[in-house]
Amino acid sequence: MSSLSERLNNLISSVDKAWESLDIDELQTKLEKLTNELSRPEAWNNPSLAQEKSKKVSQLQSVVEPWVILRGQLADCHELIELDDDDLKDEVENQVASLENAYQKLKRSLAMSGKYDSGSAVLRLSAGVGGTDAQDWTEMLERMYLRWADKSAFKTSILSRSAGEEAGIKSVTILVDGAFAYGLLKGENGVHRLVRLSPFNSDNLRQTSFALVEVLPEIDEPEDVVLDEKDLKIDVYRAGGKGGQSVNTTDSAVRITHIPTNITVAIQNERSQLQNKETALKIIRSKLAQLQLEQHANSIKDLRASESAGWGAQIRNYVLHPYTIVKDTRTKHEEKDVQKVLDGDLDAFIESYQDFYIKD
Repeated sequence: MSSLSERLNNLISSVDKAWESLDIDELQTKLEKLTNELSRPEAWNNPSLAQEKSKKVSQLQSVVEPWVILRGQLADCHELIELDDDDLKDEVENQVASLENAYQKLKRSLAMSGKYDSGSAVLRLSAGVGGTDAQDWTEMLERMYLRWADKSAFKTSILSRSAGEEAGIKSVTILVDGAFAYGLLKGENGVHRLVRLSPFNSDNLRQTSFALVEVLPEIDEPEDVVLDEKDLKIDVYRAGGKGGQSVNTTDSAVRITHIPTNITVAIQNERSQLQNKETALKIIRSKLAQLQLEQHANSIKDLRASESAGWGAQIRNYVLHPYTIVKDTRTKHEEKDVQKVLDGDLDAFIESYQDFYIKD
């Protein structure tokens, strides 16, 4: 069984490298610490903190447990090979093949080994060039991501939403809650371009529209991204649009600007000014964390203004006329069934992005 032994040893070596890359030992330590904290009755005196810790435990378990199980199965298979029993050869060959397949599936998680990849995501969609068409396009993207999240068993909540004057939306901010939401969605970050016959002009002319998709990590613990009060400009103003009598007659809307980076977030969804402020601060922290990743900065103080992917070249084209195709400009993956993609079938694009960036 020398060939089987060689295959298994190669697989063990690959798993060991992945184990080290993902820092499973450190994650196990964190998991054990959090589990012990939650096992104490007094931990639940602060329900919101306990729920955040429970959420973190679930996220850590989803990363750690599959690799622990695979490593255990590899050890069992190694013991069978050591027996060097020809009668067990078929059984061992099946086991090795099964473990190789299991590793290939788990290998994808190597593309989600970043600092925030195992957590939830904040999705910000903004209409760009294209007027009403661009705002309609942004609403189409909102529907696409909400459908993808629902199919993927993620919970979603709208943190802020600004409707267009005629149709569509100017912007929307969505919390996508669940393990690996950020790791899965981070490849969606960038400009998305739509080409179609416009339904908003009488001549039904071909129109190109743009929308910016920003994928930010949700920062559960404020201490992860510490904000200096002197760096914040906070404006309170009267909320406009729909939302009920209280929203329209109280100064509940909040606009926060992070002065060093010029990041501005405005929230008016909630009736409470305090709730709107907390939501705006959450998004500011998420945006700063994303900038820190993009700029490879050691701290928030090292960040520089206007250095973000922002409105650069498009990452994906959605063409509805004169032919139909969706094509990613980075991975070159394409789908001819545009409606299927717009209905939330994004997994092939997400997987192609992960494969594109996985390093063997």
